[in-house]
Amino acid sequence: MRMKKKFIMAFLVTAAVLTGCAEKDKGEDGLELVHEGQFIFAASGEFKPFSYVKDDMSMTGFDVEVGKAIAKELGLKPVEKRIKFKGIVEGVKTGRADVAVASHTINDMRAKYVRFSTPYYYSGPQIFTRADSDIKTTADLKGKEVAAAKGSTYADTAKQYTGNVKIYDSDITALKALSEGRHDAVITDFVTGRSAANEGFKIKGQQLIERSAQAVVIPKDNPLMEKKVNEALEKLRKDGTLAKISIKYFGDDITKEETAEKQNQ
Repeated sequence: MRMKKKFIMAFLVTAAVLTGCAEKDKGEDGLELVHEGQFIFAASGEFKPFSYVKDDMSMTGFDVEVGKAIAKELGLKPVEKRIKFKGIVEGVKTGRADVAVASHTINDMRAKYVRFSTPYYYSGPQIFTRADSDIKTTADLKGKEVAAAKGSTYADTAKQYTGNVKIYDSDITALKALSEGRHDAVITDFVTGRSAANEGFKIKGQQLIERSAQAVVIPKDNPLMEKKVNEALEKLRKDGTLAKISIKYFGDDITKEETAEKQNQ
């Protein structure tokens, strides 16, 4: 009987770990948090200028500043948590962070497991090549080696046009390899590609495949967090904070859908 009880206890502990059932703290307004008084938001630190690591190993970038601005509106201490992009959704789902501010595209597959805020910026997958490439549109990708970042929606986009998709840890490493002469093209969001080109990568933007909306990732079982984050984002839009952060990093306001519209013209 004692062995049976030990087995049951071990099973319950394992199940709790696997399903992320850790007890969360509740603030005065009933908001569930990983730690009381803190707004722990995940970012990857892999996608400059969205999130990247400084010399002191802290993170900065557009996503990180947006996360801090949301925390300020919520009256909470911002705490950025670095998680590799491919594991961020699972990290939020299992309680490693309160939310993720990490350039996640809203899509139906992810929506099965997490909630999304209203979009905080707009982008879209674009083809990037070297300047001397004959590739201009998706029709030219057939049979070509196309690179994309692991865990991104852009890898799935690439698979629609070629059976030869090479996966990299991040968009930046994929674009760097392209710039150095490896593979034929990269599919990533137009903002990341444009920023890499501005930093000296020998790449050129080709067809913008479609437009997409990026949002804060929120646990499925925390609807109050979704409400609070959306209220914070609405205030940050109205007072110009989101636009100010965007212009600081991109020289343009990507928080407006019209920016993606212009890129497609």
